[in-house]
Amino acid sequence: MSRLFESTSLNSMTLKNRFVRSATWEGMAAEDGSCTPQLRDLMAKLAQGDVGLIISSYAYVLPEGKVRIGQLGIYKDEHISGLREITQDAHRYGSRIAVQLVHGGVFSDAAFTGRIPLGPSHVPNLVEAPHEEMSIAYIEGVVEAFGQAARRAKEAGFDAVQIHGAHGYLHSQFLSPAFNRRTDAYGGSLENRARVVLETLKAIRASVGPDFPVLIKMNCRDFLDGGLALEESLQVGDLLERHGIDAIELSGGTMISGMLGPVRSGVKTEKQEAYFRTEAKAFKERVQVPLILVGGIRSFQTAEQLIEEGYADYISMSRPFVREPDLVKRWGSGDRRKARCISDSRCRDAAFSGEGIYCVVEQKKGA
Repeated sequence: MSRLFESTSLNSMTLKNRFVRSATWEGMAAEDGSCTPQLRDLMAKLAQGDVGLIISSYAYVLPEGKVRIGQLGIYKDEHISGLREITQDAHRYGSRIAVQLVHGGVFSDAAFTGRIPLGPSHVPNLVEAPHEEMSIAYIEGVVEAFGQAARRAKEAGFDAVQIHGAHGYLHSQFLSPAFNRRTDAYGGSLENRARVVLETLKAIRASVGPDFPVLIKMNCRDFLDGGLALEESLQVGDLLERHGIDAIELSGGTMISGMLGPVRSGVKTEKQEAYFRTEAKAFKERVQVPLILVGGIRSFQTAEQLIEEGYADYISMSRPFVREPDLVKRWGSGDRRKARCISDSRCRDAAFSGEGIYCVVEQKKGA
């Protein structure tokens, strides 16, 4: 049997295989961030497709941290009952499910929040939209909001939570010297820039206890001038390990990193797959906590190689599951043809239109 189908554990959570559905903005939540039948159906299909760990799309922990249309919310207790429905569906089919927690920082959208976005610093040379620097009091409030969101997640039946510390959102902004120009205790040295991340981890742990898995998604590099580089990213990994993180999902880039952003087009050959594999190897040589690798993985052979050769402990995919929520089941049945996803990202265009994410190519085929 391939190691991809081994049962493993992250803290108290047992997973039936090494496949992870990376958090994917579905664009299917209600205006206030509540779950909808459409979102529940999507999670059920992923579970029926034998995904070991489903990570739901980034759920905003404060109303002013919302980034996009149809984004999932977890900022009030009224969200718990709807979230519980999707966790029950995942468990019914044997999958485990986590929720990703986020604040958009300077990339929060005033069109949804009605407020000027707040971030670590005012960086007009990097971010065009109006934004302001957070006060220390607001930072403390954000940390507490993450802790309360984790409590809601546990009450709703999620098996884990994931801090979104990648792709240029708030925690990624604090880590990045390109975004973080502060001169107080939250800026300057890497230890200071990592302070919010570690305080958030501490607040979450205080809310959910020592046995509940807490994961983080973080950048290996920002791929921006003056942004987070690999060596500092490795140092952040060391800090997270010492402070009790249960797993790291490694990604890279930001929404303003151009062709080197986290969502890349034109992944056609196995050589183009796993575009963060070199950085993943560096992490595995430095950090002992389990590593989840995302980024352009499309073929079973590549996924298996990444595990066998020690690049990662888990394989995380996003767009392939948009087209084929049953991809893991297909591979498990012996059909090892590569994922049908062509990496054109037109599924995201569908979500931006307000329809919710779906594979445009697959729909045209079925029309």
